[in-house]
Amino acid sequence: MKLRHVLLVSLSLGASSLTPTAVAKPLILDLGQGLSYHRAYTLPTDLPAASPARPQPLVLDLRYTTGGPDAAITLAAWLKFRALPRTPVFILANTETSPALRATFAEREDTPGLIVLGLNAADFTPDLALAVDPETQRRAYNALTQPEALSTLITPTLTKPRNDEAALAAEWHPDRSDSNPSVVAALPADHGKRAASKTPAAPSDAATTVPLPLIDAVLQRAVHLHRALIALRQI
Repeated sequence: MKLRHVLLVSLSLGASSLTPTAVAKPLILDLGQGLSYHRAYTLPTDLPAASPARPQPLVLDLRYTTGGPDAAITLAAWLKFRALPRTPVFILANTETSPALRATFAEREDTPGLIVLGLNAADFTPDLALAVDPETQRRAYNALTQPEALSTLITPTLTKPRNDEAALAAEWHPDRSDSNPSVVAALPADHGKRAASKTPAAPSDAATTVPLPLIDAVLQRAVHLHRALIALRQI
């Protein structure tokens, strides 16, 4: 009976260890050219660990990050050590970042390697403010957890209508386009009618309903700023 009791207790403890809500791990990505991305969900737990190698520029994403006064003190000490002119830290934040954490990098005059980016608000003034819809920002933030979405969130694929010499010649002279099938495929179905009527065609419904690509504008601006600093030989 004693052995059976021990087994039951062990099984119950094992089951209970599986039930608590899983804590999200920090998201770490390589943004290229020596720039890393680190998303912290809760501070101070998710702060990047000190690296024995030479520090590199870093994007520290604190959007929607939680943390109290103790976490703010730890963050302030970490920034003093980590955010240097040659190895800047680009902090992404918003009004949903914990107020204690926002107060930490509000006093950033003594940290020359710290640059804060985000959406301007009454109680939050970043160094670089962007006009972004908060809902769009949240969707882009969530989409970044998919590795294949990183490149499109920073550099979206843009589709432009073909408007080269061959396309224009085929539009105004439909009889010449038969010898080049690739040009025909790139032209709208009514290109012959345009030549006859000499009036501009109205935009199609398909062209007006194409959704804009999802962009993480705040992260995109941090990456662009990093590339500009490299070009200027500041880092």
